Amino acid sequence: MAPYPGQGGTLLISTEGGTTPKWSRDGRELFYRNGDKMMAVDVQTSPAFGAGTPKVLFKGTFASSYDVSPDGKRFLMVKPPAASLAPTDQVTVVLNWFEELRRRVPAEK
Repeated sequence: MAPYPGQGGTLLISTEGGTTPKWSRDGRELFYRNGDKMMAVDVQTSPAFGAGTPKVLFKGTFASSYDVSPDGKRFLMVKPPAASLAPTDQVTVVLNWFEELRRRVPAEK
């Protein structure tokens, strides 16, 4: 992390890398993704800028973009369909599809 704009040193937040950082609304916490992990690190700005130890909030397979609620306790994330997570070698063929549909969802008169 480096100051913007202006000059100054950099501060390493994560030794394991990370992507898509977002600040909490109050500026006391920084959230970021590290593979399938959602991470958070406490930060302080006074008397000098400093960062705590990153912690794993939760793990899961999600799309790269996300948002954080104003209180920093909830996340809005998109989870891909389960079918797209695991490879499959099976194909399902439905014969007489319309008859099956009529049987399962009878038309109301």
